Amino acid sequence: MPGISLPFDDFMANAVMAGTIVAIVAGAVGYVLVLRGQAFAGHALAHIGFTGATGAVLVGLPPLWGLVLMTVAGGVGMGFLGERAGERDVAIGIVLSAALGFGLLFLHFFTASATQATALLFGNIFGVEVEAIWALLGLGLVCLVALGVIARPLLFASLQPELAEACGVPMRLVSVLFLAIVGLAVAECVQVVGVLLVFALMVGPAAAAQRWTGRILPGAGLSIAVALAVTWLGLALADWTDWPVSFWISLLSASVYLLACLPLRRIGDAAA
Repeated sequence: MPGISLPFDDFMANAVMAGTIVAIVAGAVGYVLVLRGQAFAGHALAHIGFTGATGAVLVGLPPLWGLVLMTVAGGVGMGFLGERAGERDVAIGIVLSAALGFGLLFLHFFTASATQATALLFGNIFGVEVEAIWALLGLGLVCLVALGVIARPLLFASLQPELAEACGVPMRLVSVLFLAIVGLAVAECVQVVGVLLVFALMVGPAAAAQRWTGRILPGAGLSIAVALAVTWLGLALADWTDWPVSFWISLLSASVYLLACLPLRRIGDAAA
C-alpha cells in the first residue's frame, strides 16, 4: 500500500483491537436497541453522524469528534421529541431530514478528499491508528458504564412501558439517555463498517441473539459474542481475500440472522 510506513501486522493488530472494542459495545447497545424496537434509530443516527463527520473535516477537526457530537445530539433530539412507539418514527424522520439537509450542504464543499468521504461511508478499520484506539476505548467504556447505570429503568420501560410510567419511571429521560448512548455506539461502529453499514454490526447480532433466546442477560451476552465473531472472522476473511472488511462483516451478520430464522428451538425453551 502506498504511503504506509508500518508493517502490515501492526495494522492488523490495531484493526483487531479496534474491532473488538466496537463489537462489544455494538453487541451490548444493539441488543437493547432491538429489544426496544428502535433499530431504525441506529440506522438514522449513522447518517446523521456522517453530517457531523464531514462538517468536522471542513473546519479542520478529526471526523471522529464530529461523529460523536452529531450522533449524540441527534440521539438526544430523538429522545426529547418522542419516547412512545407511535412518536418515534416521526421524531427520527424530523431529526434525520434536518441533519441530511446540512449533510448535503457539507458534501457540496467536501471535495478535497474523496478518500476520506469513502472511508466515512464504508469504514476503514485498517487505517485506525493507536490514538484512535484509545479514543474508541474511552468512548466504549462511557457507553457500557452509562448503559449499566440506566439498565434497570431502561429494561423496565422497554418491556412494560405502561407499568413503568405508572410506577414513576421518567420515560422521556430514560429515552434521551439511551439514545445518547446509542449515538456514541454508532460513532464507534462507523470506524469499522462505515455509515452505510452500521445496521449490520449493531442490529444483526442482536436480532439473531433475540431469536435464539428470550432471556435478557444470556441474550445480551450472545449478542456480544456474535458481534465479536462476525468482526474477527470478517477481519480474517478480508486479510485472506483482500476484499473489504465491511463487506464480510455485513455478509456474516446477515448470514447469522438468517441462520437464527431457521425453525429451531430457542435456548430458553430448550433449557426449560
